[in-house]
Amino acid sequence: MKKQDYQDTEFSEILKSRYSRRSFLLSSALLGISGLFNRKLIGFELNEKNPNFPFDGIPSNIKDAVTLPSGYDFEVLLSWGDPLWSKFPQFDQRNSGTSYSQKGAFGDNNDGMECFSIENNRCLMVVNNEYTNSHILHQGRETKTAENHDDHQKSKYAHGVSIFEIKRKESLWELVQDSKFNRRITVDTPMLVEGALKFDRRLNFREDAGKHIVLGTISNCGSGKTPWGTFLTCEEGFKGYFSTNQKNYTPDDVLKRYGVTRDGYGYKWHDFEERFDLSKDENDLNNFGYVVEIDPFSPSSKPVKRSALGRFNHENAELVLSKEGKVVVYMGDDGHGEFLYKYVSNNLYRSGKDSSDLLNEGQLYVAKFHPDGKGEWILLNPDSTGMKNPNDILLFTRIAGTAAGGTTMDRPEWVAADPKSSSVYCCLTNNRKRTKEETNGPNPRGKNKYGQIIKWEPFDFDHAATKFRWDIFVLAGNPKVHHDERGGSKNITVENMFACPDGLRFDKEGNMWIQTDGNYTNTGDFKGMGNNQMLMADTKTGQISRFLVGPKECEITGLTWSPDKNTMFVGIQHPGRDGNSNFPDGIGNTPRSSIIAVSRKEKS
Repeated sequence: MKKQDYQDTEFSEILKSRYSRRSFLLSSALLGISGLFNRKLIGFELNEKNPNFPFDGIPSNIKDAVTLPSGYDFEVLLSWGDPLWSKFPQFDQRNSGTSYSQKGAFGDNNDGMECFSIENNRCLMVVNNEYTNSHILHQGRETKTAENHDDHQKSKYAHGVSIFEIKRKESLWELVQDSKFNRRITVDTPMLVEGALKFDRRLNFREDAGKHIVLGTISNCGSGKTPWGTFLTCEEGFKGYFSTNQKNYTPDDVLKRYGVTRDGYGYKWHDFEERFDLSKDENDLNNFGYVVEIDPFSPSSKPVKRSALGRFNHENAELVLSKEGKVVVYMGDDGHGEFLYKYVSNNLYRSGKDSSDLLNEGQLYVAKFHPDGKGEWILLNPDSTGMKNPNDILLFTRIAGTAAGGTTMDRPEWVAADPKSSSVYCCLTNNRKRTKEETNGPNPRGKNKYGQIIKWEPFDFDHAATKFRWDIFVLAGNPKVHHDERGGSKNITVENMFACPDGLRFDKEGNMWIQTDGNYTNTGDFKGMGNNQMLMADTKTGQISRFLVGPKECEITGLTWSPDKNTMFVGIQHPGRDGNSNFPDGIGNTPRSSIIAVSRKEKS
């Protein structure tokens, strides 16, 4: 093809030239090994119906339950409101409890999570609690919103990060109440700022708490894990917690680029705390939008905001090592028409050595995808952005990405690196705002309702490389309703169709797991798709099979494994968001976000 922008190319021509040919599914030289969790440890047998998967793919459904293939089972490990310490009360099904009960309990709307091994069938779970559904959190109030200071505190305590110990009891996992490791991190927790912005007075530091201290973390979405044993939590929709009653308030262009509006998400935290009032001091907003590092084994340690990784709607942080041993972090900015980023440390990771500078000193890049299947990482510096102050690049990274010429993407969500190769994948969940004229290579559909998963391979198989080759692994769609580009790519069928890929993870055997956050009406363009789901993909063949369907009105998000890989922990977020679920406690009970533990059934 001639070098041209994809907006000048008809979709049918794109499909013919790149995505629909058989090599689209078979060209990747990846090692796709069948198996779930760890085949050797649990003795999986080949599935005769589909030899690339160790289970029979299940149909979509609209049940208010978790559905799994034959031979698998699950238990609920923990749900929103379950107390982490024995002195706190059990969850109150009538009114969702008080600020006191929530302060000592598992937070709401669990998202990204990681499992850290301790010893002897014990491990630490670190779980993000992204947001709350006010009408459920405040179900005991007539207005279904915060009506007093205690309600406001309860809302804050339901956000943040939950850390808790679990142990295996026979074949099941259970919470260890009162463990010395159990901890809640919230929007009130003091945190360090490291990297160049720790000296920037455009952040509101707490002068009474020592140098470089800010208060709290919020809208904790996806996660990451470092080789030195720490947890990375990612601040995403922080903008929505800031608002004001001042009717003539208008955000400036910079704030608008970060999605700031007068009303925010409607939490009205500004009614109770001045720091959330946009009309008082907008610098409080600059305290959020970072990747935050937490040491789960040190309950007294302060979390650290790593400003060198930029400030935007961080979805997750996928950390890998380059050939040389530099730390590389891939990150998506979950916004319509936003960018993919990469951070590369200046120094090398050495096992057992001091790693404190690895996420402070490095280079930040934005991705540029070319129509010919090649791409490059553009270094964000004063020359490429025109921003004379390097701190501006870190504080207003979205603006820097635009100035440097990054490729606008369809809401980049989770990024996942294949452990069996150097390939990297990213879920582009949807983009209703993209017009046909604005389409580009990795984002070929206007008003994109279904999303896609892209793949790139760094040159020389080195994550530190600034050049890469890219392709599209799957275009999600509905072939039951549509027979054009909205039906999806050839590896989408009526049996495995899905919409809005969001969560993305590889297990250690090289299997890719896709979690969805799509429209669950089961009507119109989404007819037959049912509830949100989790699927497994063989990246060698491009085949995809549905493994799990969640309860009504939920999102499937968050995925990790027990140290022995015999148990998969999966997040069920906001079941019954529209009032039509009672998961997990049954009819008449409050719907609660939960973590489930999935495993093979014991053979009799």
